[in-house]
Amino acid sequence: MTPLSSASSPQSAMADAPLCDPVTLEIIRGAIMATQREMEALIERTAISAFIREKKDFYTALFDENGVMAVGSMVPIFGDLTTPVFEKFPRETMKPGDLYWYNDCYGSKGAVTHSNDQVLLAPVFHDGRLCAFVMSWAHFADIGGLHPGSISPDATSIYQEGIIVPPTKMIDAGVVNETALDIFHRNSRYPAQSEGDMAALTAAVKLGVDRVAEIVARYSADIVSNALSQLLERTRKLVRSQLAENFDYGTYRFADQIDSDGHGNGPFSLRFAITREKGADGEDRFIFDATESDDQAPGPVNLIMNKGVAGMALGLFYLGGDPAQVCNAGGPLAIDEVRLREGSIVQPKFPAPLGMRGLTMMRMLAVLNGMVNRGKGGAPAAHSAYVVTIMRGTYGRDTGSPQEFLLADGIGVGYGARDFADGIDAVYFVAQENYPVEFLESSYPVRLRNYGVVPDSGGPGKWRGGTGIIREYEVLADEMRLALRIDGVTNPPWGYAGGKSAGVGGAWVNPGTAGEKVIPPLSDGTVLTKGDVLRIHTGGGGGMGHPYDRPAETVLEDVLGGFVTAAAARSEYGVVITDDVLDTAATEALRQDRPTAMAFHRNTYCEELA
Repeated sequence: MTPLSSASSPQSAMADAPLCDPVTLEIIRGAIMATQREMEALIERTAISAFIREKKDFYTALFDENGVMAVGSMVPIFGDLTTPVFEKFPRETMKPGDLYWYNDCYGSKGAVTHSNDQVLLAPVFHDGRLCAFVMSWAHFADIGGLHPGSISPDATSIYQEGIIVPPTKMIDAGVVNETALDIFHRNSRYPAQSEGDMAALTAAVKLGVDRVAEIVARYSADIVSNALSQLLERTRKLVRSQLAENFDYGTYRFADQIDSDGHGNGPFSLRFAITREKGADGEDRFIFDATESDDQAPGPVNLIMNKGVAGMALGLFYLGGDPAQVCNAGGPLAIDEVRLREGSIVQPKFPAPLGMRGLTMMRMLAVLNGMVNRGKGGAPAAHSAYVVTIMRGTYGRDTGSPQEFLLADGIGVGYGARDFADGIDAVYFVAQENYPVEFLESSYPVRLRNYGVVPDSGGPGKWRGGTGIIREYEVLADEMRLALRIDGVTNPPWGYAGGKSAGVGGAWVNPGTAGEKVIPPLSDGTVLTKGDVLRIHTGGGGGMGHPYDRPAETVLEDVLGGFVTAAAARSEYGVVITDDVLDTAATEALRQDRPTAMAFHRNTYCEELA
């Protein structure tokens, strides 16, 4: 049974009067959400690698007995995570104490989108009955491949991105498959980290199994099953009602671009459409279509877009972070049909590389925002794609015992302005975090010389786009090779409703000196040595609303806070600030000459983005 298909819809279970009353439903809702969060807390406190422990690149989820997601993290990247296991290990063959594992991107049809992400899935039994599933998922620092860190702009095949694990029974009724784990850890350049992180994920799954079993034992398997069905149906109805409110009958299209694949190719366009039509039964049908997106890239920016992803992302947008709602498969179930084209950048053919798929994933989310705004609006302007640096090298040569290090540093960016507030500054993809200075300096051979927001990186608007980050590292290592991932330099995040596009990112070695060098934004192999300075700027988010409608006093606050320069206040907002003082008369005179704006802005105003 496919968890995100109509065959798994909870509607049939709701035909009769619900077994679970409204009060018990809310208690169970709170209990399963608490279980999911407790699992994540365990991973955070016990994982070894920095990308999991400090960056928090991990997720957990709970599923009903059919494998339909019942509760997950508020992160819009989940697809159909259980079917890849069910296709090899049917549910009727599963036993208490089993644990399944995979990272196979193509085999899972994009449930996993790059090979560093490991998924563990376990069934929950009560009195011999299969009642639910729990999952843990995390990004492992190194799983082999072309370079340390496994992901690299140099890759041209997924085989260069590390070991591929098809759905595998890691634990059989409590007996661990040590041989499979040994093979996996032997492929890592940092096996101790790999072993520790796997232990953390395994412990989280065991905790989840125990907690869900406790819930089932307290309320009964039938009542819990019915409660999960009600929660799925509640989300599905809410998302469908919001889709109907946002989109009249017809087709709505939007497109966005990523700059390059790191191999001299690009830009690559993502072109999506959503259609609302009447079905043969007179009911609404919602069809999501990504078939017009460009062909796949030779470089590793391809994204296997699982059929559940668009519905999950739209569902989370329409849920709006409401704590009374549950992040579950109700979003994907609200979409009647998903159309993808094999060989496109969002449905590449094996063995196309995927390691840098985060760029395309972030553009995918921006296209969905634009599509909503082509309807009746309400979505933010575009955001930048979070920046990733991978620093590999050695240090300690002067001690006679040089050591290798691997620093994968993901850096936050600005998010798009909303129609009621500025965009969020310095965000690293939803719930994840930027490394603290103290952690970086105590753990790696670098010194942070500068860390703050990048002035003028937020797109101008009545509501300003969020700002990006400046990181300036002094290299203390003996030698270092740098891989860099920055996007949106040529095609910056768009502004909306009169707002302007965001500032762009960039990277430099030894800036301001005779030896200054610009680093290509999607590249690998830049060599740095002790004493070099690496400066990175990340991009901002697009603005919303005409910049001249931003109150002059608010622009002054932006200038005093370091978010906007006085020069940009004058040129972009029509606000004159001299020596940190607002010149009201000069501002009123300047704002008399109001520039004409259009719906979208990317470097220049336009009515549509192609």
